[in-house]
Order: sequence, then C-alpha cells, then structure tokens
Amino acid sequence: MPELRVHAGRHYAIQFHYALPDDAWCVELSGAVPAPALWAEIPNAATHLPGPAFLVAVIPDEDPNLEPTVHVHSDDEHAIPYEIMRWFMEHVTGQVERCRVAFEQEEPEAVE
Repeated sequence: MPELRVHAGRHYAIQFHYALPDDAWCVELSGAVPAPALWAEIPNAATHLPGPAFLVAVIPDEDPNLEPTVHVHSDDEHAIPYEIMRWFMEHVTGQVERCRVAFEQEEPEAVE
C-alpha cells in the first residue's frame, strides 16, 4: 500500500517492493495521480495512486557488502521539495536499518 503526502498542492507517493533480480528492496518516490473517477463510488477507496517513479532507492538485503543506491528515473526534470526529499530519505533510512538488522541476525555466531 503506497504512502501518500500532499506538499504545496502536489501529491506524492512512496511505495516499497522487492526486486528479485537485484535481491534488494526498492523504495520508490513518485508523483501521485488521481484514481479513476469510478473509484469515487467505492467507500474508503484511494483518491490517488503512485505515478511513474522518479527516484528509486535500491537496498540490497542478501549481500552485506553491497551499498544502497539511489537511482534517478526521469525523461524530464523534476523539482523535489526539500520536505518531500526528507520524507523519502527517512523511508530509505528505515529500510536500510531493517536490512542491516536482518544481516546481523542471520550471521552465524563466531566460534572461539
């Protein structure tokens, strides 16, 4: 389920997904687009949906030697407000921390 935020009249979305080919979690930032008009008749339906992602953070969770990266995906220029970038990076930081904790929990105990 995407997380939505409105800033200065524009809608933004963050969503998470797992990329099997990369063995990594992805955190995507996109503009949010209006949901189909027919959804207005459905109780509690989303009013906006994520559009095409323009920033994607890739957080490896299988190889602790790989660093997280942020990829820019855009055919045109996007101005990202500071508060939206902070919001996105807070989500990225949280996912990096969860993956690092999982790495630590999976490491076998050192034999003395």
